[in-house]
Amino acid sequence: MDILFAQIQADLRSNDALRQSSALLQALQQSAAGRDISVIAKSAVEEIVASPASAVCKKLAFDLIRSTRLTPDLWDTVCSGVKTDLHFPDPDVTAAAVSILAALPAFSLPKLISDCSSEIASCFDSPSDNLRFSITETLGCILARDDLVTLCENNVGLLDKVSNWWARIGQNMLDKSDAVSKVAFESVGRLFQEFDSKRMSRLAGDKLVDSENSLAIRSKWVSSMVDIVWRKRSALMARSLVLPVETFRATVFPLVFAVKAVASGSVEVIRQLSKASSAAAAANATVVDSNAEKLVGVSDLVTHLAPFLASSLDPALIFEVGINMLYLADVAGGKPEWASQSIIAILTLWDRQEFSSARESIVRAVVTNLHLLDLHMQVSLFRRLLLMVRNLRAESDRMHALACICRTALCVHLFARESARRGQKPLPGTDIISLFEDARIKDDLNSVTSKSLFREELVAMLVESCFQLSLPLPEQKNSGMESRVIGALAYGTGYGALNWTEPALEVVEVCRPCVKWDCDGRTYAVDCYLKLLVRLCHIYDTRGGVKRLKDGASQDQILNETRLQNLQRELVKDLQEVNTPRILGRLIWTIAEHIDLEGLDPLLADDPDDPLNIIIANIHKVLFNLDAAATTSNRLQDVQAVLLCAQRMGSRHARAGQLLTKELEEYRNHAAADTVSKHQTRLILQRIKYVSNLPERKWAGVSETRGDYPFSHHKLTVQFYEPSAAQDRKLEGLIHKAILELWRPKPTELTLFLTKGVDSTSIKVPPTAYPLTGSSDPCYIEAYHLADTNDGRVTLHLKIINLTELELNRVDIRVGLSGALYFMDGSPQAVRQLRNLVSQCHRWCVPI
Repeated sequence: MDILFAQIQADLRSNDALRQSSALLQALQQSAAGRDISVIAKSAVEEIVASPASAVCKKLAFDLIRSTRLTPDLWDTVCSGVKTDLHFPDPDVTAAAVSILAALPAFSLPKLISDCSSEIASCFDSPSDNLRFSITETLGCILARDDLVTLCENNVGLLDKVSNWWARIGQNMLDKSDAVSKVAFESVGRLFQEFDSKRMSRLAGDKLVDSENSLAIRSKWVSSMVDIVWRKRSALMARSLVLPVETFRATVFPLVFAVKAVASGSVEVIRQLSKASSAAAAANATVVDSNAEKLVGVSDLVTHLAPFLASSLDPALIFEVGINMLYLADVAGGKPEWASQSIIAILTLWDRQEFSSARESIVRAVVTNLHLLDLHMQVSLFRRLLLMVRNLRAESDRMHALACICRTALCVHLFARESARRGQKPLPGTDIISLFEDARIKDDLNSVTSKSLFREELVAMLVESCFQLSLPLPEQKNSGMESRVIGALAYGTGYGALNWTEPALEVVEVCRPCVKWDCDGRTYAVDCYLKLLVRLCHIYDTRGGVKRLKDGASQDQILNETRLQNLQRELVKDLQEVNTPRILGRLIWTIAEHIDLEGLDPLLADDPDDPLNIIIANIHKVLFNLDAAATTSNRLQDVQAVLLCAQRMGSRHARAGQLLTKELEEYRNHAAADTVSKHQTRLILQRIKYVSNLPERKWAGVSETRGDYPFSHHKLTVQFYEPSAAQDRKLEGLIHKAILELWRPKPTELTLFLTKGVDSTSIKVPPTAYPLTGSSDPCYIEAYHLADTNDGRVTLHLKIINLTELELNRVDIRVGLSGALYFMDGSPQAVRQLRNLVSQCHRWCVPI
């Protein structure tokens, strides 16, 4: 190997371009094989970069530099060579020198671009297409970076130069060379993307956090690029059409971002962020005379993009155009057919083999924008989307897509019902029962032993969406999504406080089979279902029977209460088919607490089909069930639940009191009852007897319902190791995250600036580190915590140092607090968490 390296170095020292290029290629091969080529890199810097050489050798030498690490003195040599090459008569050599700027370390870059700013600017005017391409591509990469923005904060001269270079890059979108035009579009798109997504670039492994000034600087560049694109949009669209079709994709996002920024008014906020003086802003800003001009600009761009949805054979181009047309469909004045065209085109990619890896992206794009479609389109897509979501692999994507679909189902139902109330002809298939009538979904819901987690996810997501619909949505002056299309009900345009109960009632009817499921010990989905059922029974006061017109009830209320009473009767029949003892106790409580006992008068007292007899028979089953495993039953909780049911039912209804007295006497004298249960049973029997003798004093044994569901899928601490509990916890976390993301998303920084104005509190401040160091022989613990001022989270970092020469297999570590809590930045949440620690004292044993 030493001989090979020596030969490569000898070839680099020769003045023969062929030998030098061959040697550089060999060096790159060695680097690709994972060998240390720092010695060769040093020779390449000294013999090629810092000396006259051909353009090919220069490019290969720079590739070699990128593949290894250089010392600071070698970087200085590279910078000197680059400065020399910027004056080289061969533009290809200059282009190679320009290309290495993006790889320069942060300590070398600012001085070089300041010293050579005139040479860099002159590259934009070069007659060489290659040089114009190189400068546009390289600066497009560098100028959008966070580290360069930070440098511009402290250097006004550099800021002015960079701002001028951005203007030149914007002009290059109309360059005569297709390659230069394409890379200019990409550079502008990269700037917009960095600003829009707030992605932080990573430099040497560290995150750079935007300060107020750096945000202002980036905003200034973005607003100037938006103005350029808006003013020249017709020419830019024409230029993009004569690019080779495989490069057209690069032109889509920059055009769409700029046009939407002007049409939606967000460019005004960006200008405010840029802190430009009012005179300068007025001089540079694009003046848009009217909303009509904005709408024409958006419409022209849609007309420009739409043909590529139908005629393109490139799946990536179809997806890019479709996504961006959806982005435009959301502008005020946009049309639902724009969204329809895009979604239909995107869905055609589902079965394309070459695009199968992007199925998650397809579904996410479609379901996130369902609210933009008209009602017919939403309904026609619904069942197909449900089956597509079922096949998604990533759990987080599947949960988010399910949340979108469930929200759509609820809102479509509400909107259709409101339209019918106003005298319009109802659209068929808009009720939730119809939306979920697909044979495969129905079979899955009705199967007892299916192992599909999807149905549990679906039930839980539907129920949690119902609860979100019951809450008032926060009003936002400008959420970024305009409420202008049918389906905008999803963003909170409600019609009545109790309207949410109508789709919720359909949800509990559709999902009724879940109480029979055998879920291998998992209970989260069924708990969600029963929680919603209890809430509805409380709202409609099902204990008192169906209200009447003369009592002031509306036709809708009477219909809904009748449906809910019928559902309760069906659930009573389902008690005999419940497969999980833990669910049986909870279902008994849900039914017995809210059923209309006065309406259950039987023809025969011992009729086995009488609902009251069925309930009491199942109470008996729970009380005397001694064989249930810990994974399927929580006997302590189950017995407590049915004993409470017995007290309240027996106190409410005389016949129920007689039947339950016999059951409780038998249980009290049986070996299944422990001491506590026997005493509790005696007390319940006394209350039932008291109420039976004094019926007007029912309050002694029963009270009004509160609409609370007192059970939880969470199990006792000692049972956390069970896989079913872990899956319940995981599912709950995924669903709640997806629900909050969808129904109550955190406002973007632009939204905050729109509502609160430019405020330094909106800028993120890095967390502060505080030492919390302690020691004990023979170990020393170095510790510090990071208090995050954004969410109050405290992260504790521990490092254990062994001060002996002995090998210690286990070290006992206790983490607690003593003394004042002055170091917590005044975060109440963090202080509260740590005060608890003093009394979730932590102790670990770790090897070192």
